[in-house]
Amino acid sequence: MKIGCIGQGFVGKNTADNFERRGYDVVRYSLEPEYKNNADKISECDVVFIGVPTPTTPQGFDYSIVSSVLSLVAEGAIAVIKSTLLPGTTSKLQDDNPDKIVLFSPEFLCEKTAAYDVANPMMNVIGLSFDTAGHRKAAEVVMKTLPKSEHNFIVTSQAAELFKYAHNLNGYFRVILANLLFEVAEKTDANWADVKTMMDSDIMMSPYYNNPSHKGGRGAGGNCFIKDMAAFRHMYEEDVFDDKSGIEVLKTLERKNLELLSKTGKDQSLVKGVYGQ
Repeated sequence: MKIGCIGQGFVGKNTADNFERRGYDVVRYSLEPEYKNNADKISECDVVFIGVPTPTTPQGFDYSIVSSVLSLVAEGAIAVIKSTLLPGTTSKLQDDNPDKIVLFSPEFLCEKTAAYDVANPMMNVIGLSFDTAGHRKAAEVVMKTLPKSEHNFIVTSQAAELFKYAHNLNGYFRVILANLLFEVAEKTDANWADVKTMMDSDIMMSPYYNNPSHKGGRGAGGNCFIKDMAAFRHMYEEDVFDDKSGIEVLKTLERKNLELLSKTGKDQSLVKGVYGQ
Protein backbone atom coordinates (compact mmCIF):
# COMPACT_ATOMS: atom_id res chain seq x y z
CA MET A 1 0.00 0.00 0.00
CA LYS A 2 1.32 3.43 -0.94
CA ILE A 3 0.55 6.31 1.41
CA GLY A 4 0.39 9.96 0.37
CA CYS A 5 0.83 12.89 2.76
CA ILE A 6 -0.15 16.34 1.51
CA GLY A 7 1.23 19.11 3.70
CA GLN A 8 4.45 18.93 5.68
CA GLY A 9 3.73 21.08 8.69
CA PHE A 10 4.00 19.44 12.10
CA VAL A 11 0.90 17.32 11.43
CA GLY A 12 1.75 16.13 7.93
CA LYS A 13 5.46 15.69 8.55
CA ASN A 14 5.05 13.63 11.70
CA THR A 15 2.30 11.57 10.08
CA ALA A 16 4.56 10.80 7.10
CA ASP A 17 7.56 10.10 9.34
CA ASN A 18 5.54 7.60 11.36
CA PHE A 19 4.31 5.72 8.30
CA GLU A 20 7.87 5.51 6.98
CA ARG A 21 9.16 4.20 10.31
CA ARG A 22 6.54 1.46 10.13
CA GLY A 23 7.67 0.41 6.65
CA TYR A 24 5.10 2.06 4.39
CA ASP A 25 5.97 3.50 0.99
CA VAL A 26 5.25 7.22 1.46
CA VAL A 27 4.91 10.10 -1.00
CA ARG A 28 5.11 13.60 0.47
CA TYR A 29 3.78 16.68 -1.30
CA SER A 30 3.98 20.25 -0.06
CA LEU A 31 5.18 23.64 -1.25
CA GLU A 32 8.62 23.18 0.30
CA PRO A 33 11.35 22.80 -2.36
CA GLU A 34 12.08 19.21 -1.34
CA TYR A 35 8.53 18.04 -2.07
CA LYS A 36 6.94 20.55 -4.44
CA ASN A 37 7.56 18.38 -7.52
CA ASN A 38 5.67 15.39 -6.08
CA ALA A 39 2.14 16.57 -6.89
CA ASP A 40 1.68 14.10 -9.74
CA LYS A 41 2.96 11.23 -7.59
CA ILE A 42 0.04 11.64 -5.17
CA SER A 43 -2.20 10.04 -7.80
CA GLU A 44 -0.20 6.81 -7.35
CA CYS A 45 -1.24 6.52 -3.70
CA ASP A 46 -3.97 4.27 -2.31
CA VAL A 47 -4.60 6.38 0.80
CA VAL A 48 -3.78 10.09 1.02
CA PHE A 49 -3.64 11.99 4.32
CA ILE A 50 -4.26 15.73 4.02
CA GLY A 51 -2.82 18.06 6.66
CA VAL A 52 -2.94 21.56 5.22
CA PRO A 53 -3.99 24.88 6.77
CA THR A 54 -7.66 25.70 7.36
CA PRO A 55 -7.30 29.26 8.62
CA THR A 56 -9.90 31.46 10.21
CA THR A 57 -9.65 35.02 8.88
CA PRO A 58 -11.76 38.16 9.32
CA GLN A 59 -13.77 36.81 6.36
CA GLY A 60 -14.48 33.51 8.15
CA PHE A 61 -13.41 29.86 8.04
CA ASP A 62 -11.39 28.95 4.94
CA TYR A 63 -11.01 25.35 3.77
CA SER A 64 -10.08 26.23 0.18
CA ILE A 65 -6.63 24.62 0.39
CA VAL A 66 -8.16 21.28 1.38
CA SER A 67 -10.63 21.58 -1.48
CA SER A 68 -7.89 22.35 -4.01
CA VAL A 69 -5.54 19.49 -3.10
CA LEU A 70 -8.29 16.85 -3.23
CA SER A 71 -7.99 17.04 -7.02
CA LEU A 72 -4.56 15.37 -6.67
CA VAL A 73 -6.09 12.21 -5.19
CA ALA A 74 -6.74 9.48 -7.75
CA GLU A 75 -10.15 8.21 -8.74
CA GLY A 76 -11.13 5.37 -6.42
CA ALA A 77 -8.50 6.26 -3.81
CA ILE A 78 -9.16 7.23 -0.19
CA ALA A 79 -8.60 10.80 1.00
CA VAL A 80 -8.27 11.23 4.77
CA ILE A 81 -8.49 14.83 5.94
CA LYS A 82 -6.51 15.64 9.10
CA SER A 83 -7.07 19.41 8.90
CA THR A 84 -9.66 20.84 11.30
CA LEU A 85 -13.03 21.30 9.57
CA LEU A 86 -16.33 22.76 10.70
CA PRO A 87 -19.15 20.20 11.02
CA GLY A 88 -20.62 19.38 7.63
CA THR A 89 -17.54 20.29 5.59
CA THR A 90 -16.34 16.75 4.85
CA SER A 91 -19.74 15.83 3.40
CA LYS A 92 -19.59 18.90 1.15
CA LEU A 93 -16.11 17.90 -0.02
CA GLN A 94 -17.37 14.38 -0.75
CA ASP A 95 -20.21 15.82 -2.83
CA ASP A 96 -17.64 17.82 -4.79
CA ASN A 97 -15.40 14.76 -5.30
CA PRO A 98 -17.70 11.81 -6.04
CA ASP A 99 -14.95 9.79 -7.76
CA LYS A 100 -13.05 9.13 -4.51
CA ILE A 101 -13.78 8.31 -0.88
CA VAL A 102 -13.40 11.30 1.45
CA LEU A 103 -13.01 10.67 5.19
CA PHE A 104 -12.17 12.88 8.16
CA SER A 105 -9.72 11.83 10.87
CA PRO A 106 -8.83 14.57 13.35
CA GLU A 107 -5.40 14.84 14.93
CA PHE A 108 -4.71 15.40 18.62
CA LEU A 109 -1.07 16.44 18.56
CA CYS A 110 0.94 18.83 20.67
CA GLU A 111 3.57 20.52 18.53
CA LYS A 112 6.32 19.83 21.08
CA THR A 113 5.51 16.11 21.35
CA ALA A 114 4.02 15.48 17.90
CA ALA A 115 6.22 12.51 16.97
CA TYR A 116 5.32 10.71 20.20
CA ASP A 117 1.64 11.65 19.90
CA VAL A 118 1.37 10.23 16.37
CA ALA A 119 2.99 6.97 17.45
CA ASN A 120 0.90 6.70 20.62
CA PRO A 121 -2.55 8.11 19.81
CA MET A 122 -4.96 8.68 22.68
CA MET A 123 -7.65 7.65 20.18
CA ASN A 124 -8.21 7.00 16.49
CA VAL A 125 -11.30 8.66 15.02
CA ILE A 126 -12.50 8.21 11.44
CA GLY A 127 -15.51 10.15 10.21
CA LEU A 128 -17.65 8.90 7.33
CA SER A 129 -18.79 11.60 4.93
CA PHE A 130 -21.66 9.26 4.05
CA ASP A 131 -22.64 6.03 5.78
CA THR A 132 -22.30 3.61 2.87
CA ALA A 133 -20.74 0.17 2.65
CA GLY A 134 -17.94 1.66 0.55
CA HIS A 135 -17.17 4.35 3.10
CA ARG A 136 -17.21 1.87 5.99
CA LYS A 137 -14.88 -0.48 4.11
CA ALA A 138 -12.53 2.43 3.39
CA ALA A 139 -12.61 3.49 7.05
CA GLU A 140 -11.67 -0.02 8.14
CA VAL A 141 -8.77 -0.03 5.66
CA VAL A 142 -7.51 3.27 7.05
CA MET A 143 -7.98 2.21 10.68
CA LYS A 144 -5.71 -0.79 10.09
CA THR A 145 -2.91 1.51 8.91
CA LEU A 146 -3.00 3.74 12.00
CA PRO A 147 -0.86 3.25 15.10
CA LYS A 148 -2.71 1.23 17.72
CA SER A 149 -4.89 2.86 20.35
CA GLU A 150 -7.19 1.60 23.10
CA HIS A 151 -9.96 3.82 21.74
CA ASN A 152 -11.05 3.54 18.11
CA PHE A 153 -14.15 5.15 16.64
CA ILE A 154 -15.80 5.06 13.22
CA VAL A 155 -18.53 7.72 13.30
CA THR A 156 -20.17 10.25 11.00
CA SER A 157 -17.86 12.97 9.75
CA GLN A 158 -20.08 15.56 11.44
CA ALA A 159 -19.54 13.87 14.81
CA ALA A 160 -15.79 13.61 14.23
CA GLU A 161 -15.57 17.25 13.12
CA LEU A 162 -17.52 18.45 16.15
CA PHE A 163 -15.44 16.34 18.53
CA LYS A 164 -12.27 18.01 17.25
CA TYR A 165 -13.78 21.36 18.24
CA ALA A 166 -14.89 19.90 21.58
CA HIS A 167 -11.30 18.83 22.21
CA ASN A 168 -9.78 22.21 21.37
CA LEU A 169 -12.47 24.36 22.98
CA ASN A 170 -12.22 22.38 26.21
CA GLY A 171 -8.59 23.47 26.38
CA TYR A 172 -9.47 27.06 25.45
CA PHE A 173 -12.15 27.34 28.14
CA ARG A 174 -9.94 25.76 30.80
CA VAL A 175 -7.03 28.11 30.11
CA ILE A 176 -9.39 31.03 30.72
CA LEU A 177 -10.70 29.39 33.91
CA ALA A 178 -7.12 28.96 35.17
CA ASN A 179 -6.50 32.65 34.55
CA LEU A 180 -9.65 33.69 36.41
CA LEU A 181 -8.76 31.46 39.35
CA PHE A 182 -5.23 32.86 39.36
CA GLU A 183 -6.63 36.40 39.61
CA VAL A 184 -8.77 35.39 42.60
CA ALA A 185 -5.76 33.74 44.24
CA GLU A 186 -3.75 36.94 43.84
CA LYS A 187 -6.53 39.05 45.41
CA THR A 188 -7.30 36.71 48.32
CA ASP A 189 -3.78 35.60 49.28
CA ALA A 190 -4.58 32.01 48.32
CA ASN A 191 -1.33 30.25 47.48
CA TRP A 192 -1.65 29.65 43.73
CA ALA A 193 0.97 26.89 43.69
CA ASP A 194 -1.09 24.95 46.23
CA VAL A 195 -4.33 25.58 44.34
CA LYS A 196 -2.76 24.41 41.08
CA THR A 197 -1.30 21.29 42.71
CA MET A 198 -4.74 20.35 43.99
CA MET A 199 -6.28 21.05 40.58
CA ASP A 200 -3.63 18.85 38.96
CA SER A 201 -4.49 16.06 41.41
CA ASP A 202 -8.25 16.27 40.86
CA ILE A 203 -9.25 13.39 38.57
CA MET A 204 -12.24 15.43 37.40
CA MET A 205 -9.92 18.19 36.16
CA SER A 206 -6.60 16.57 35.12
CA PRO A 207 -3.30 18.47 35.03
CA TYR A 208 -3.88 19.86 31.56
CA TYR A 209 -4.46 23.59 30.99
CA ASN A 210 -4.06 24.65 34.62
CA ASN A 211 -1.21 27.10 33.96
CA PRO A 212 -2.39 30.72 33.65
CA SER A 213 0.91 31.56 31.93
CA HIS A 214 2.28 29.41 29.12
CA LYS A 215 4.70 29.93 26.24
CA GLY A 216 5.58 33.51 27.06
CA GLY A 217 2.23 34.92 28.06
CA ARG A 218 -1.27 34.41 29.37
CA GLY A 219 -4.38 33.23 27.58
CA ALA A 220 -5.22 30.45 25.14
CA GLY A 221 -2.81 30.93 22.26
CA GLY A 222 -1.11 28.88 19.60
CA ASN A 223 -2.02 27.91 16.08
CA CYS A 224 -5.27 26.09 16.97
CA PHE A 225 -7.02 27.70 19.93
CA ILE A 226 -7.37 31.24 18.56
CA LYS A 227 -8.62 30.31 15.09
CA ASP A 228 -10.84 27.43 16.21
CA MET A 229 -12.66 29.48 18.83
CA ALA A 230 -13.32 32.21 16.27
CA ALA A 231 -14.58 29.69 13.70
CA PHE A 232 -16.83 27.90 16.20
CA ARG A 233 -18.31 31.14 17.54
CA HIS A 234 -18.98 32.37 14.01
CA MET A 235 -20.67 29.08 13.09
CA TYR A 236 -22.75 29.13 16.27
CA GLU A 237 -23.75 32.73 15.68
CA GLU A 238 -24.46 32.59 11.96
CA ASP A 239 -25.40 29.05 11.03
CA VAL A 240 -26.65 27.06 13.97
CA PHE A 241 -28.78 28.63 16.68
CA ASP A 242 -30.84 31.68 17.56
CA ASP A 243 -29.34 31.57 21.03
CA LYS A 244 -28.46 35.06 22.26
CA SER A 245 -27.18 34.00 25.66
CA GLY A 246 -25.06 31.19 24.20
CA ILE A 247 -23.58 33.55 21.63
CA GLU A 248 -22.82 36.09 24.35
CA VAL A 249 -21.04 33.42 26.43
CA LEU A 250 -18.78 32.60 23.49
CA LYS A 251 -18.14 36.25 22.66
CA THR A 252 -17.33 37.07 26.29
CA LEU A 253 -14.84 34.21 26.53
CA GLU A 254 -13.31 35.37 23.26
CA ARG A 255 -12.97 38.95 24.52
CA LYS A 256 -11.41 37.82 27.79
CA ASN A 257 -8.89 35.67 25.98
CA LEU A 258 -7.96 38.45 23.57
CA GLU A 259 -7.49 40.73 26.59
CA LEU A 260 -5.12 38.24 28.24
CA LEU A 261 -3.15 37.73 25.04
CA SER A 262 -2.89 41.47 24.40
CA LYS A 263 -1.78 42.39 27.93
CA THR A 264 1.11 39.93 27.75
CA GLY A 265 1.95 40.41 24.07
CA LYS A 266 1.33 36.75 23.31
CA ASP A 267 0.67 35.49 19.75
CA GLN A 268 -0.33 38.90 18.43
CA SER A 269 0.49 37.98 14.83
CA LEU A 270 -1.91 35.02 15.09
CA VAL A 271 -4.58 37.27 16.58
CA LYS A 272 -4.17 39.74 13.73
CA GLY A 273 -4.47 36.94 11.16
CA VAL A 274 -7.76 35.78 12.65
CA TYR A 275 -9.38 39.06 13.69
CA GLY A 276 -7.57 41.64 11.58
CA GLN A 277 -6.78 43.68 14.68
